[in-house]
Amino acid sequence: MAKREEILTVALDLVAQQGFRRTSIKDISDAVGLTQAGLLHYFDSKDELWVEILRRRDAIDEATDWQAKDPGDLLSLIVRHNAEVPGLVQMFVNLSAAAATDPDHPAHAYFRERYENSRRNMTADFRAMQEDGRLRADLDPEQLTSVLLAVSDGMQIQWLFDPSRDMATHVELVTRLAVAQVAAAS
Repeated sequence: MAKREEILTVALDLVAQQGFRRTSIKDISDAVGLTQAGLLHYFDSKDELWVEILRRRDAIDEATDWQAKDPGDLLSLIVRHNAEVPGLVQMFVNLSAAAATDPDHPAHAYFRERYENSRRNMTADFRAMQEDGRLRADLDPEQLTSVLLAVSDGMQIQWLFDPSRDMATHVELVTRLAVAQVAAAS
């Protein structure tokens, strides 16, 4: 499926550069030398293509060595990177909102799985921080994870309205408050 991989790579770049709303199936098909029908032969629908672009972005993020010291730092680094690819943030916000409100939306399962994995992994990392004494014992790692994800998602929306907003700074603030509590409690 080399052509499908090429399509996803090119589509990811186009959306990142041009924006979600400004990237059409025609733009992508022209860039890979296919007709629109030829491009959609590789995907069940346009929505499936968009979801697969997000999966590709996630795979790239997962393969990146972010050199993060904790899950909050990792989230902050990813959010900082996202500010460099506004089209992908637009796509994420648009599709996640549509998928959250419609269980039949083609992206619904993707986002449900993505949030479940993020919550599970971040919660486990915060628990490990508690065991190491780097996070207060009276904080609930699952709640901290939910708050960080909510801040991250909410800041993406605010950033789309006003790109001067620094998304990562707000994620870092929540993490610092949780971690700083350890020093204050000692």
